[in-house]
Amino acid sequence: MKAGKTGKIFVFSAPSGAGKTTILDHLRVTVPNLVYSISATTRRPRAGEIDGRHYFFLSVEEFKGRIEAGDFAEWAVVHNNYYGTPRSFIDQVIQSGRHIVMDIDVFGKKQFDKVYPDAIGVLILPPGMEELEKRLRNRSSDDEETISIRLKNAVTEIEFARSQGKYEYTIVNDDLERAKRETEELIRSLTVA
Repeated sequence: MKAGKTGKIFVFSAPSGAGKTTILDHLRVTVPNLVYSISATTRRPRAGEIDGRHYFFLSVEEFKGRIEAGDFAEWAVVHNNYYGTPRSFIDQVIQSGRHIVMDIDVFGKKQFDKVYPDAIGVLILPPGMEELEKRLRNRSSDDEETISIRLKNAVTEIEFARSQGKYEYTIVNDDLERAKRETEELIRSLTVA
């Protein structure tokens, strides 16, 4: 990459069960020199999580102070904990000429775009709701109520992304290996120096 060139921001969004995490894990292995965003949170660290590597762990007071200071590109309260994307981390990465990958839901992406309008949106979708339901059930990790909520949320998220979101690229994950390959080729084509 040429000196002085600003890196790109890639924001990936998807409903639960669409395969986004698997696709992003594939990119980590196959596309070198991508930096993955680290979010800030007020939740307590889980076993093995390291501050500054997995999350930036903050107290509620610290987090609220940073909201007031405008330090977050986007933030939300999820399951009674605050989560947000620190602007300083993003700015540091792209100003160094490296590219950053963000994992943000469709609602956070709209908020994020106000701060970083040049961010490139990549929407990962399932081929349909029946297949999404099948995938969620095959996980065997959620009870019936959770599956129902995830399906309802998926409909809302997909509609919001299509009507109000800014996604330059959509990848339909109807075949995981093809979707991983297509995403890798897309990112490689957009990050060529």
